Amino acid sequence: MKRFRKDYINYMTYQQVERPFFCELFGPLIGLEKEWEEQGATSDQLNLTEFCFDYMDIFTVGNTGAINCFKEQTLEDTQDYIIKTDYLGRTVKMCKGTSTIPLPLNFPVKDMESWYKIKHMFEYDSCRVDSKQIERAADLQEKGVLICANIQGGFDMLRELMGEEVTCISFFEQPELIEDILSTISETNIKVLDRISSKITIDQLGVHEDMAGKHAPLVGPNIVREFIKPYYRKSWDLLNKRGTKLFSQDSDGNMNAVIDSFIESGVNIFYPCEPAAGMDIVQLRLKYGKKIAFKGGIDKHILRESKASIRKELEYKMQPNMQTGGVVFGLDHRIPNGTPLKNYIYYVKTARELLNLPPIELSEMGWGRMAF
Repeated sequence: MKRFRKDYINYMTYQQVERPFFCELFGPLIGLEKEWEEQGATSDQLNLTEFCFDYMDIFTVGNTGAINCFKEQTLEDTQDYIIKTDYLGRTVKMCKGTSTIPLPLNFPVKDMESWYKIKHMFEYDSCRVDSKQIERAADLQEKGVLICANIQGGFDMLRELMGEEVTCISFFEQPELIEDILSTISETNIKVLDRISSKITIDQLGVHEDMAGKHAPLVGPNIVREFIKPYYRKSWDLLNKRGTKLFSQDSDGNMNAVIDSFIESGVNIFYPCEPAAGMDIVQLRLKYGKKIAFKGGIDKHILRESKASIRKELEYKMQPNMQTGGVVFGLDHRIPNGTPLKNYIYYVKTARELLNLPPIELSEMGWGRMAF
């Protein structure tokens, strides 16, 4: 079913709940479609339209990422992988048939000197804001489209530039480097967001971090408060004063140790909330109440187990007090390989039953990613 911006904003801020949101956040992992084809899947099942997920049109404004980047160049292309140089000048390797994100083999920044060589890519330029794009966004917003803007991750961009190990060490050994990188991208964020938000209200600010593993985040709350919180707050305070209601953070892994520090930083939506990494949206709701909202939270690995296990997971996550707003119900990441088609169908039908949504056969077909 198609949903609209006001419904979503009200739902995620606990203002009004017409009915729960249920969607597929990321879609299938590479290779699953072939498995489902062999199990007799129809084209509507393969493209997920048969499952009648909630979906919503979104439009993203502004560019806060790297510009005037390196030209990508393929260095090696084999049956199993591709090695190339990417937009940051890194050498990256992509394994065919399994990977969705290339693995960097080196990084452009090690110290202040190497940072200065590419700093210009992150500084403000008028090309980052398109007046015609803003005009279009204003028109789409009136038609119910959610208007989004993104900032670079306070950890994620550092990791992209330096790698995880050098980044974590640099918080202690090169804090001036960290501060210069964050202040540079922060200044760009502010100039971009200021120009846009003076013309239209941005509905949702988004940030991608992916800063945690299965057991813990790569940095603790003290580092977040010292370095990342000031970076987040500059953008969020500007937009929040101009009517932006939602600040959504995307990070895999166990983020429990830093949730409080990110709430202080302005974040009020967390996803995808992976249960295998200790993220339990029911317990988080009990702890934080209406301070935060979630997308995801349903254990994707359960889909490869029994129907009884699937129902148990859904009955727990979709209990009545979780249906009062603030949760876009969905899997906690891509549908994993080895998921039987019949299990996925059972998952969708059971979820719709528990959420009191119309059965698949009576619902409008449609699917759009909600992971924005």
